[in-house]
Amino acid sequence: MINRELVAASTEPLILSLLSRGESYGYALIQEVKRISGEKIEWTDGMLYPVLHRMEREGWIASRWGEAENGRKRKYYSLKKDGKKALKNQREQWAAVSGVFEQLWEAQYV
Repeated sequence: MINRELVAASTEPLILSLLSRGESYGYALIQEVKRISGEKIEWTDGMLYPVLHRMEREGWIASRWGEAENGRKRKYYSLKKDGKKALKNQREQWAAVSGVFEQLWEAQYV
């Protein structure tokens, strides 16, 4: 399992990256992150939805209510133009941090 603080720090770029693939809803985002991470990252509803709502207030994502195949209502989220800019910015930041770690760890043979 990955440290809670690292999971929290990576939540926004992960959401933005997933939504750059197309519209999705909360439970599907939770399941996709779990799958992609090999079950090392497990989000909860209580962690995810406040982040989604904050990102929506910031103008990065939009939401709409839709009906699932089973007839239940779901809230679908999609990336907005400002969300694409935020994703670009966050990618650059994470790439810079990752590059520093690669240099440090390569030299240390960890």
